[in-house]
Formats: sequence, C-alpha cells, structure tokens
Amino acid sequence: MKLILGILFFLCLCSCSSEREEQYKPIPVTIELPTTFQSLLPPPVIPQENPLTQEGITLGRKLFFDPILSRDNTLACADCHSPQNAFSDSKRFSDGLDEEKGIRNSMPLMNLAWNISNRFNWDGSAVTLEEQIFEPVTNPIEMDHTWEAVENELNADDEYPQLFEQAFAINRIDSTAVSKAIAQFIRTLVSGDSRFDQYLREEVELTPQELSGLEIFMNEEKGDCFHCHGNPNNPLWTDNQFHNNGLDEAFDDLGLGGITGDPSQFGLFKSPSLRNLAYTAPYMHDGRFETLEEVIDHYSEGLQFSETIDPLMKSIAQGGVQLTPQQKEDLKAFLLSLTDEGFVSNPSYQNPN
Repeated sequence: MKLILGILFFLCLCSCSSEREEQYKPIPVTIELPTTFQSLLPPPVIPQENPLTQEGITLGRKLFFDPILSRDNTLACADCHSPQNAFSDSKRFSDGLDEEKGIRNSMPLMNLAWNISNRFNWDGSAVTLEEQIFEPVTNPIEMDHTWEAVENELNADDEYPQLFEQAFAINRIDSTAVSKAIAQFIRTLVSGDSRFDQYLREEVELTPQELSGLEIFMNEEKGDCFHCHGNPNNPLWTDNQFHNNGLDEAFDDLGLGGITGDPSQFGLFKSPSLRNLAYTAPYMHDGRFETLEEVIDHYSEGLQFSETIDPLMKSIAQGGVQLTPQQKEDLKAFLLSLTDEGFVSNPSYQNPN
C-alpha cells in the first residue's frame, strides 16, 4: 500500500510540474534600435522587474488608448499624449477632466527608455516610468479616478483579465500591473529616423540653410543650444536634466524645486527633446509659445533674470544671444530637420481599439 501511495504521489507531482511547465510564457521583445542609436547611445534601460514582452506591450498599448482609466470613461492617456502630436498635446494646458485648472502642457513621449536622469515629468516628480503612470489616474485635474475603481472595472471586463494573465501570470488585475503594461508600451516609442538621422547615415544631404542652422546651434557665441539639447553625437536631443531657461523673473510654478523643496531649484524644468518640433507645439512647460519663431525669439532677446537662472544662459545680460533674422530662419530650418514623419504615423503606435 505504501508503495502504491508513493507512486500516486509521484505521478501527482509530475502532473503538477507538467502543468506549471505548460503555463503560458510571454514572448520576450527587444526594442528595435535606429542605426544612430546603436552607435551613439548605451543600451535602453529596461527594468529587470518589468521586461518587455509581446503580450505586455500589446496590453499597454490597449490601455493607453482606453478611456476606462478615467472617472467617467471619457479620457485616455492618448487624449493628452496624441500620436499625431508626437505623443504630446496640441492644447496649451492639458486639462484632463477638469478643463479649468491645468497649468502645464503634456510632455512628448519618445525615447524614454534612454532617460538617464531617472526622473520623469516636467518637474521630476516621478523617479521611474512606472511611477509616472500612477499619478494621472488619481489626479483630480487629470483622470480623477481611484485605483480601486479602475481595478474593479478592469477585472469585470470581458477582455482584460485574460490579457493580464497572459502578460503577467496574475489572476487579479492591480494597479502595479497596469502601470507596468503602459510603461512597456511607452518604452517602445522610439523616434530615430528624421532627415538629420538620414544625414548622419549619409543617405541624404542637408540644405545649406539647415547646415548653417546646425552651426548656429553648436556655436557658443551664436545659438549656444547644445549644452541642454545635445549635439549630433546625442540623438536624444536632450540632456534629460533640469534647467531654468530664463522664462520668468518669479515663479507661480516652482518646477523641480516644488518637488524637492530646494529654493535653488525653483523654476527648473526638464529639457524636452528637440525631436519632432513640427508636431509638438505649443512649447515650454506651460505651452506659452505657439510657434518655433517665438521660442527662438525668447532665447535671442527674451531671457528674464531670476536667482536660479541656469549659468548656461550666459547672454542673460543682453537679454539673449541676439540672432539676426537670417540666423533665426537658419536655426529653425535645422530644428525642423529633426522631424521624424514615420514616428507619428507608425502603425504600431496607433489606437488598436
């Protein structure tokens, strides 16, 4: 009898082991890197606790475009981060459900897997991309929901429970899994095929005006733009750091300093990428500039002094770098060469619902 029981126990263990082995395993995915990224950037930063998978990315994309995350099921992440606007917002203030209280324009979402500062948002209020995704759901001027209600709605849905089980091997959906899925999708939003990228790959030639604009951009005595926004050896076109770029003498919005409480960081905001400026108007953290011409005018003759102004704003005493009208046009032409038309039309980044 003992022998028979032992055999049955062994067979049971084998059966359980077989079932575990047959459990669905998500398919690993690696980000397809543009040629210039391969040669000029370190590998993308993918958290060990949230590896990219086909199922996770597909789920994150579905959630990104689904208004189920908002209180009244009318607002999705994509409403403030629209693909046709390079995942930014064409409105000055991204107001969410409350259209009266927004104070910032949504940052564009691209190439965030290379965020070397480990801080996200204009003010650095999130340390990880997963953490950044938590806040808008409960923010009263964004999605104005509760995570408990979101979890209940997702668990009662006809599709989501199976999708989460396949992506994360969980039986009940929670906020952590939601943030992981959306973060996976966002990390795949890679922009690296602008005319300037093609120029670096020796596939096209830049126009004389674009080349003149590049020289102005890189010249400390002219545009002096490269310190905060990179150079041809940095295809992100941002340093991912925080600066006071001379917008105001005093601050209603404290930026990074409002998060850290450090007065020396009042008025500091994250440098956005200069990629896809043709799609991301209006500009600056508060969307105050509607055109690239206004942005260039600001740095040329509109700088405002404040106690925390960045030392890189070396021409503050003159109000700016004092570009000529022709230099302004040339600089604009170069900036527009960083436009990646394929990024905003990439079918992998569009609404799947």
